[in-house]
Amino acid sequence: MANESSTVVQRLWNYCNVLRDDGVSYGDYVEQLTYLLFLKMADEQTKPPFKKPSTIPKGFDWQSLTAKDGDALEVHYRHILETLGKGKGMLGVIFRKSQNKIQDPAKLKRLIELINAETWLGMDIDVKGEIYEGLLQKNAEDIKSGAGQYFTPRPLIKAVIEVMKPKPKEVICDPACGTGGFLLAAHDYIAHKYNLDKEQKRFLKERTFKGWEIVDGAARLCVMNLFLHGIGNDESPIIVSDSLVSSPGDHFDMVLTNPPFGKKSSITIVNGEGKADKESLIYERQDFWATTSNKQLNFLQHVKTLLKINGKAAIVVPDNVLFEGGAGETVRKKLLHECDVHTLLRLPTGVFYAQGVKANILFFDKKPASEKPWTEKLWLYDLRTNKHFTLKTNTLREEDLVDFIECYNPKNRFNRKETERFKSFAYDELIKRDKVSLDIFWLKDESIEDSANLPAPEVLARDIAENLESALEQFNSIYQESEKK
Repeated sequence: MANESSTVVQRLWNYCNVLRDDGVSYGDYVEQLTYLLFLKMADEQTKPPFKKPSTIPKGFDWQSLTAKDGDALEVHYRHILETLGKGKGMLGVIFRKSQNKIQDPAKLKRLIELINAETWLGMDIDVKGEIYEGLLQKNAEDIKSGAGQYFTPRPLIKAVIEVMKPKPKEVICDPACGTGGFLLAAHDYIAHKYNLDKEQKRFLKERTFKGWEIVDGAARLCVMNLFLHGIGNDESPIIVSDSLVSSPGDHFDMVLTNPPFGKKSSITIVNGEGKADKESLIYERQDFWATTSNKQLNFLQHVKTLLKINGKAAIVVPDNVLFEGGAGETVRKKLLHECDVHTLLRLPTGVFYAQGVKANILFFDKKPASEKPWTEKLWLYDLRTNKHFTLKTNTLREEDLVDFIECYNPKNRFNRKETERFKSFAYDELIKRDKVSLDIFWLKDESIEDSANLPAPEVLARDIAENLESALEQFNSIYQESEKK
């Protein structure tokens, strides 16, 4: 199976290298693959043994595409994209605002032939998913494309799923789903860990997952990725919109998310002189504890509102969410009181495709209203101090997270033991800290203690660059605040 998968990936990938000479980026290539794969598989579903009625209008289907070449092919392909972009459900999400980026008709024809040579529905779902995941990861690794911000490292996602343990018939949400990494990992965990009956399988396919994604391109890749894993029906489980604008009214058993990096949500407004000004976007929501332009704090509050009582969340947050004053302090106090904030994983640098990010994963359970705070102890796992990862030569692997999973103790998280990297802090201790800061470290940085232990020059250079970026962001934030006064 792995061999079959890698052969198809390699074939498709080799062709991408040909197209790059024409200026077609990885992102554009994967996007065009998405359109063409969907058309091909929709065509396969109309044939034996499936014999389903076509979801694609006649004349805009795969057969109409394979029958043409030259300029007529390019014109017809553009017409297909435009027409299907007006559709509903999964079809509409995949083709929304779609454009042809392969201008050379001969190269477009070759790509169509490559896809036509495979019977995609005949492949195992895992193989199809693996092929597409491989292409998405390659796309994310192309840092210049900026696609990495929608892609969370898969070993990290897998570790989160291992400790969160999603169950059959639980409803799972990601309000910033990117290309769908958390949703797919939860799907695979439930499908393989449990012996599902027919009803549970249907629930897993049609009702378990819900996601929001603000960027059309990422939502398209996500829906296609879910489709290739056998998730969803005619109705798309992914909504293309800004999930922070309002509460959807739905509540979920589990929320798993890595919201986009960058502190501010902003909109561009053209003023009376015709100049573009960026204004911070502030969400006025009655169900939020604090009103702020800090996007990360807004996502943290949003996740809390999405949970059912006793629902569980895992959310990636940057360091500023742990220590920032004002709204940050208010949100942390409320979160510790109204939820059981039980675990914080401090992540190393160099694991995300977005540069300069110091991030953590916060785990908490929503609880019923109570005068007594629900958080008794917050357990911190430090995977950052004396750890150095890069995106190319020393990537984060599954084995790097084994100790964290053992310390978390997913079988019974109420029975934990402290280790060198895993410490607990009582609620009373946390609430007395300046601004209720959760930005806590206790391990000694060996590179400071002993010059012989200094990391490689490129690691040092990256750390310096990341610290400067972080400092500049904070200075810029202070400057913007002072301008308002």
